[in-house]
Parts: sequence; structure tokens; C-alpha cells
Amino acid sequence: MSRHLKTFSDGSRIEFGRGQFDDWCVYLLRPGQSRTAPRDAWYFGELKRLAARHGAYRLYEDFVQIYERTGARVDASLMDHIGALSAGYGDDALEVDQLLSIVYAGMVAEENKRHAPLRKRIKRLGMYQSLIEGWDAELAAGFSRGKEWQVLDAECGLRGF
Repeated sequence: MSRHLKTFSDGSRIEFGRGQFDDWCVYLLRPGQSRTAPRDAWYFGELKRLAARHGAYRLYEDFVQIYERTGARVDASLMDHIGALSAGYGDDALEVDQLLSIVYAGMVAEENKRHAPLRKRIKRLGMYQSLIEGWDAELAAGFSRGKEWQVLDAECGLRGF
């Protein structure tokens, strides 16, 4: 069963649905296209591309505003806030809204995973690595695979979060 999160001005929407492991898979549905589950590497790369135009620190700081307010439940007022933040990106507003909303939904999903001791911090690590440290999006997305949570916790700590 799908759970609708947000519909965008172009008719696309995001929702939670059944994934490979649980009911917290984030899906993007675009008009006339099949439903897709955006991967970390994709949205890290898209945000990195937008950072070249709008500034990596600006995008990261906007992300942190969202991160700090993210919990285990979807907050409609935070979804509205993401839209308001995104409006400041001019011609890229819709794309930024979609990407930051997907990242937000991914953090909510992380907050609900049973065996995820780092919870939403894992998304922050990837965002920091790709936007602030300039890592390739694929490397940032794959960095945590196969690592013990204590190692990743230390990596987050080195970066101050």
C-alpha cells in the first residue's frame, strides 16, 4: 500500500511504498513515466550539479534546516517549508523542491528502520561528503556500505554531527 507524501506543480509526486525490505521505500512518480525509487547517488549528483549554480554551502545549509526538523513522522508543515526554501532557487525551484523532499522522505524512512543505529545521520554524511567535501556522488552514496555503524558514527563525529 502506497502512502502519498507530496504532489508537485508538474504533477509528479512522492510516496512511501513497499520496497525490497520494508514499507519505507521512497518512490517518485512522474506523469507518463513508471514509478522509480530514487537512489542516493542520483540525488546527491543532482544536488551537486545544482550546487555549481547556487552554492554548495547554501544547499547544504538548507538541507540542515530540514535535517534538524526531521523525525519519524512526516511533517506537513516541514514539506511546506521545503517548498518555501526551494522557491528561492528561481528557475530551479521545482527541481530543488523535488530533490530536497525526496531526501527528507529518505530521512523519515531511516528514522523508521529497525536496524539502522545512525538513522537520518547517514543521509547527512552523504550530503556533507558530496556537497561540502566534493566527493563524487557515487562514492558518497556507497561509502557506508559494509561498514560497521561505529565507524560511520566516528565519521559523522569528525564532521561535527
